[in-house]
Amino acid sequence: MDLKGTVAIVTGGARGIGRGIAYELAKEGARVAIADLPATSADRDETIAGIKRLGSDAVAIDVDVRDFAQCQAMVQKTIDAWGQVDILVNNAGVIKVGPVFMFAEEDWDFIQDINVKGTFLCSKAVAPHMMQRRKGRIVNLSSMAGKSGRGGVSAYCTSKFAVIGFTQALAEEMGQFDVTVNAVCPGEVDTYMWREVLLPAIALGTGVSKEEAWEQAAVKNVPLKRPQTVEDIGQAVAFLCKADNITGESINVTGGSEMH
Repeated sequence: MDLKGTVAIVTGGARGIGRGIAYELAKEGARVAIADLPATSADRDETIAGIKRLGSDAVAIDVDVRDFAQCQAMVQKTIDAWGQVDILVNNAGVIKVGPVFMFAEEDWDFIQDINVKGTFLCSKAVAPHMMQRRKGRIVNLSSMAGKSGRGGVSAYCTSKFAVIGFTQALAEEMGQFDVTVNAVCPGEVDTYMWREVLLPAIALGTGVSKEEAWEQAAVKNVPLKRPQTVEDIGQAVAFLCKADNITGESINVTGGSEMH
């Protein structure tokens, strides 16, 4: 599918990987709805300005992906703006760390609600429109932690394994309507999630600085010896949106640190 003139929704699009995805889609000619929480408005405005500098168009939409009515409104507002939705990128996600025996039930539920239920609800909201048009791309953000479980992030791993299973099931359902459904599994990307959540936990557990923890995780343990970037993830998403005969796949973008 040629992305020039298409319309994309990117949830969690205000910053980090979401912003990287939005920019790469805009470079391909897509118009992008940046769907995120109202609290991200400053970051969202910056992302929209960047998209416009790239020569494309963008709008901001408030959404809490845990609420189906808001997900439906997100889709309708995008259709009201541009008449269609060609691409949905389910990028909104959260993480918390801790061993299972100490992990709070409410934290477990919070992660599953956003990472899994949010992916389901946004997909459910856009599916009828894509089915009617017999055209569309859905790309879900999983993780290398959705391929191999890792101690200390059990809830996050569970949610990202679930995203891959959901991707495969939805791909089977939507194939007859010429809608593809795929997942991208990022590795070590220098975003808020790594800087403010994972690295402090790794540093505390290993007795090294955050800088040393990042060097070990993102360079020494990676076959390509470099971390991934938000542009890398965006390029993978754009590729899957352009690909006409790939569905049900979960593509690693990890520099080789995850090969399953």
